[in-house]
Amino acid sequence: MIRTLTLLTATALLSGCAALNSVSSEVSSFSAWPADRQPGTYAFERLPSQQARAEQQQLLEDSARRALEGAGFTPAAEGQTSDFIVQLGARVSATEAYYDDPFWWRGGLYVHRFGRPWPYYGMGLGMGIPTVNYAREVAVLIRDRKSGQPLYETRASNDGSSPSIKSLLPAMFEAAMKDFPAGSVTPRRVTTEITPP
Repeated sequence: MIRTLTLLTATALLSGCAALNSVSSEVSSFSAWPADRQPGTYAFERLPSQQARAEQQQLLEDSARRALEGAGFTPAAEGQTSDFIVQLGARVSATEAYYDDPFWWRGGLYVHRFGRPWPYYGMGLGMGIPTVNYAREVAVLIRDRKSGQPLYETRASNDGSSPSIKSLLPAMFEAAMKDFPAGSVTPRRVTTEITPP
């Protein structure tokens, strides 16, 4: 019995550790990739706004390389014309919400903080607690260099209580490219591992 409990506890702990080292993202992909075409060499393209923030854009490109190479692409050698052009993007947006704790009685209780009533309370539902949620998203667009035609567009998004995205970028780009070259307009959940820098 003790041995069984020990094994169950160890399994639960390992599962918890695995969850801390992974991220789940909602992924949507749009594909016009020709069935007979193989991935080839790629080069990143920067929009003027991205050129103005070269350091941030370099971080995105470094974070996306593993995902692109995992899908079969190789970086074009310096001075070589690539087969494909890749554009990247990332954003974080904040949403403030009010959480009505169901534990509190439905009478619109006031909670005093620093000698004053708490400024937020639910509409007769109890105490409202302000919380901030951060939506994080990465995007990849792959175009044929010769024709300029967009061949593959994919996005991965998730949310959480932290605005930090830097450590998540490689895992999010990997999620975005997970099923390349298949398309899936309906978002699907993809879990990828977060690897330390």
